[in-house]
Amino acid sequence: MASLSEFFSDPASAGTWTVLTDQSALTATSKSLWGVMPVKVRFTEFSGEGQVAAPQTVSGRLDIKTASLRTGIGKRDEHLRSADFFEAERFPDISVVVSGADAVDVDTVVLRAQVTVKGTTKPMELKTKVTPVGDGGMRLATKATINRQNFGVDGNMMGMITDNVTISGDLVFRRTG
Repeated sequence: MASLSEFFSDPASAGTWTVLTDQSALTATSKSLWGVMPVKVRFTEFSGEGQVAAPQTVSGRLDIKTASLRTGIGKRDEHLRSADFFEAERFPDISVVVSGADAVDVDTVVLRAQVTVKGTTKPMELKTKVTPVGDGGMRLATKATINRQNFGVDGNMMGMITDNVTISGDLVFRRTG
């Protein structure tokens, strides 16, 4: 791929693109023990698709199953799914809805998105690197820092957990329609 502009203007790029979950990863990293110890959460169940239409029109949706979070410690996972944090039973999905993209340079876009966690929706701009992968797929890699309190994810037991969380997505999409 020479540039994102060429990708968007190529009629073969138009259509529906579906995330390949077996080649993708979604994580969130925070610090616990008063900011000393990093904790990485991996989400194992998610789905999504995007639409590309000329000229340079992008939209899409990613749905993440809240209960699929994994840290490697079962009791901590249960606590994170509880009402203290994500309330996974009441709010089973985290969603990211993309309404557009603005090219930054030859391999980077800013995705305009609405992120919903625990019923709270906030606008977010996600600076995303786009690279081709074998057989016509596209990898979108992004990282952003959010304040979990802005989404009602509380559970701050005496300051043990920092409010800022780094979210990362490394998603591979393949054109399916």
